[in-house]
Amino acid sequence: MTRPYIDTEHTQHGTGVKYVIRTFLRDVDEQELVWHRDDSNRTVHVLRGSGWKLQKDDELPLDLETGKDYYILKDEYHRLLKGEEDLVLRIENGT
Repeated sequence: MTRPYIDTEHTQHGTGVKYVIRTFLRDVDEQELVWHRDDSNRTVHVLRGSGWKLQKDDELPLDLETGKDYYILKDEYHRLLKGEEDLVLRIENGT
C-alpha cells in the first residue's frame, strides 16, 4: 500500500534535531486519509495548507492553521480531513 504523502527527512543544523517535512497533495484520495495511531508522541507544525482539519478520537475536527503546532500522543487515534491546497507539515517525534 502506498502512503498518501511524501516525506523528506532533515536534520536541524547546529542541534542535530531530526524532523520530517510531510506533504499531502491537494488531489489525494480522501479514502486514503484513514484513522491511525503513531508509535511515538509527535509535534506537528503546519507550514502551509488551507482547509485541512485534524480530528482526534472522540473529538470534533480542528482547523489546521499555518504556523501553529499540534500535539499528537503516542497511540492516540487521529486522522486528517482534506483541504483545498497541498498540506505541508514539519513533524518531530518525541518520547
